[in-house]
Amino acid sequence: MSQSNPEAASSLSPSESGQLHLDSAISQDLAERYEGLIFDCDGTLTNSMPLHYLAWHETMTRHGIEFPETRFYAMGGMPSEKIIAVLSSEQGVTVDVDLATEEKEANFIARIPNVERLAHVTDIAERHLNRIAMSVASGGMRDIVADQLRTIGVADWFPVLVGSEDTELHKPEPDVFLCAAERMGVDPKRCLVFEDSPLGFEAAQKAGMDWVDVRINA
Repeated sequence: MSQSNPEAASSLSPSESGQLHLDSAISQDLAERYEGLIFDCDGTLTNSMPLHYLAWHETMTRHGIEFPETRFYAMGGMPSEKIIAVLSSEQGVTVDVDLATEEKEANFIARIPNVERLAHVTDIAERHLNRIAMSVASGGMRDIVADQLRTIGVADWFPVLVGSEDTELHKPEPDVFLCAAERMGVDPKRCLVFEDSPLGFEAAQKAGMDWVDVRINA
């Protein structure tokens, strides 16, 4: 960890909820306060959320399930099979959850070549590369997350990748972030999470970690 700078440390003071303002994360040396950075993937490192929604809308429509875009973003960070189970139960639609999940993921995989970086977040990661422990912790399947990271050219930045298969409980529970911290060998209290969804923010708070809302217009 780098030598502490009182002025930098004060500018990195999060709110009572643990939120660090995005502007501070962009402009400051995060190594002054933190020992580990944990990044969500979809909607955080990559611009994949609109592509995910197209895949979701096509798949759910085929199964007779309505999935409004606002609901999609509210459920960000939840594993696909859980989303399908919740929606089908709410709407009284019988669906093979495993099959529908495979269809949705295949639909999205076909769109991965169109995924691009969210530069304001990847710039933060690049600035701290080889200076501080970094990981990716996602509600998505590990292989699909890894494909996205390779597509945007950052896969080798993150020695630790935690996906939905790695924990029994998922966001808003803290398990995915606690698993990432453990694998990085960093105290959770010394970690900063980058997220784009309310479920992710809640999970970070439950993990005892500070967090950044990466959404530009939030």
